[in-house]
Parts: sequence; structure tokens; C-alpha cells
Amino acid sequence: MPAALAAVLVPAAPAASASTPAAGPCAPLHSPTADYRAGDTVSHHGRNWSAKWWTRGENPGAGSAWADRGACTGGVSDFVIGEEEFDAIFPDRDPFYTYQGLIDALHAYPRFANVGTPQTRAREAAAFLTHADFESVGLKYVKEINEANYWRKCDDTQPFGCPAGREAYYGRGPIMFSWNFNYKAAGDALGLDLLNDPWLVERDPSVAWATALWYWNTQNGPGTMTSHDAMVGGAGFGETIRSLNGALECDGGNPASVAARVERYERITGIVGVAPGSGLTC
Repeated sequence: MPAALAAVLVPAAPAASASTPAAGPCAPLHSPTADYRAGDTVSHHGRNWSAKWWTRGENPGAGSAWADRGACTGGVSDFVIGEEEFDAIFPDRDPFYTYQGLIDALHAYPRFANVGTPQTRAREAAAFLTHADFESVGLKYVKEINEANYWRKCDDTQPFGCPAGREAYYGRGPIMFSWNFNYKAAGDALGLDLLNDPWLVERDPSVAWATALWYWNTQNGPGTMTSHDAMVGGAGFGETIRSLNGALECDGGNPASVAARVERYERITGIVGVAPGSGLTC
């Protein structure tokens, strides 16, 4: 795991430190159809987990039945979208955007694409990658192109200001993560000093993916729910567009942009092999 993301805070778990022991080997992969007793250990998303009590059908990280035992080595990724599918979704991506970087970022938000039926999990992952595809043009761009707009992303009304410089908080990563207040909030949540070192988002692919997951899982944006809740709760892909851009696209704001996102979502769900579901537009 990249050094930067080794410090990412896992909800309800202590932050890693310099004294954290090296990752051990991965336990056998978790099976959603197996019965597990208290103390049984499995691996999931590149981490080992131990059962707190008898459990069956609950993915580690999705609820309270499993305790996170930390990163492990030598395991197999069981993310709902495999590396071959990832490559098919982003055939011309910048080499910065690695599949492993995404996998390393997952433990920051373990409920992402990990709750509900296999179809629900696949749709959420596809929806997230759809917006990454749209915002970064197929993951071809690591940072915002228009440098003339960089200074606009510093909100002087914030008490913490822009210590890295007025032009330091431009869009970066899969969803072009921007603004000093977002760097501050995401950095605090992830245990990283992104306010003073926003360039970390363009240096470390795991951090880039983690900032996108932070927004997806914790921020309503101009919508009424997080994108995670929209996909898990059945509101559908259209509500994730609202959470990202609100009236700029939804309710007739830019129907062509909405249609373009939906078209990409249908392409990606086709690659993943899951029906796109209802509620596609906003």
C-alpha cells in the first residue's frame, strides 16, 4: 500500500502509526454464503477481518459483525469490479490511475459498493466510475486543464484560508476534486494534510481515489442525499448526478449533459454485466 494512504483513517479504527507492524498474509477470501463463528478470520478488499460473533451474508465493513485487522498481503481482490473490467472501462486512461490505487482506497469507506445485493453493489461501483469517466474524460486527466481558473478555487471566507497558495486548490483526481474547504474536510477525514499539501492528490493514485470516495460517501453537494445513499437506497443514478451538480444539470439545467452521463453509465453497467436499474435521470 502506498505510504500516503497508510495513514488514512478507517472509521471506528485507530490511525496507523510508525509503529504499525508490517502487513501479514491474507486469510482465505470471505464467502457471502459461508457461516462464520466468533474469531474466524477472512480477507476482503485486501484486508483481514475477524468475526465478532456468528455471521453469514454480511460483507466485512458493511456492518458491525466484523473487526478490521488491517492490510494483508498476497490476497486476491474481491472488489465487485475486477481489474479486467476496470481496464475495459478505461482503456485509454493516464497510467497514474491504477486499479490497485482504487483498491487501496476502499478501506477508507468500507461500505462503498459493499452493501446490499450483488446487483446493488455493482450498480454503485459502476455509477461512481461513470462520474470519474465523465469528469476526467476517461481518466485521461489527473488535474484541471484550465490553469486560468486555478485561483477561483480558493474561498477566502474560510477561517483556515489557503495556506498552500491561492492557486493550489484546483481540480484533481477522478472527479476533479477542488476548493480549499473540500481539501480541508477530506484531509481531516482521511488523516492527511491536504490543506497544506493538495499536490498529494496528483502524486498518489490511492489518495486521488480516496478523495473521490470521500465526496461520494459523505457529501450531499447540491442534492438531498449522498451518492452512496442514492445507489444503496434505490433512488438511482439520477440522484447521484444531482448530488454532484444539482440544478446545473438536473431539472432541465443541462439535459444533454445528463443524457451523456446516463449513456456512459449504461455502457459501464454493460461491461460489468448488471442492469442499470431505474431512476436514471434527474
